[in-house]
Amino acid sequence: MIGKKRALGSDLKKVDRHVIQPHEYDEIPELTDEMAERADLYHGGKLIRRGRPKSDDPKQQITLRLDAAVLRWFQQSGPGYQSRIGAALKSHVTRKKAAAKTPSRRKTAGKKRVG
Repeated sequence: MIGKKRALGSDLKKVDRHVIQPHEYDEIPELTDEMAERADLYHGGKLIRRGRPKSDDPKQQITLRLDAAVLRWFQQSGPGYQSRIGAALKSHVTRKKAAAKTPSRRKTAGKKRVG
């Protein structure tokens, strides 16, 4: 009869009983900058992700229908045209908000200024 083969070739109970001696600490490699770069950083038990932090105002994916001529004009300028469309819209909104905050001048109909 063939018995089950152990999946792990180590005697874990023996490993658990082992107490590390002071001279064994010399066998542990020194932490290098490369090792530190690959390490995970935890703060308060929470994994801190690397890379660009999440935006407070993230972009949203939508479907938008544009006139063919407008789309063609932005596409002719090359890659990144969607970002340029977004920038143009943002600029327009910023100007409209600024115009709404400033007091409007009353137009005098039919009167010419003499100056």
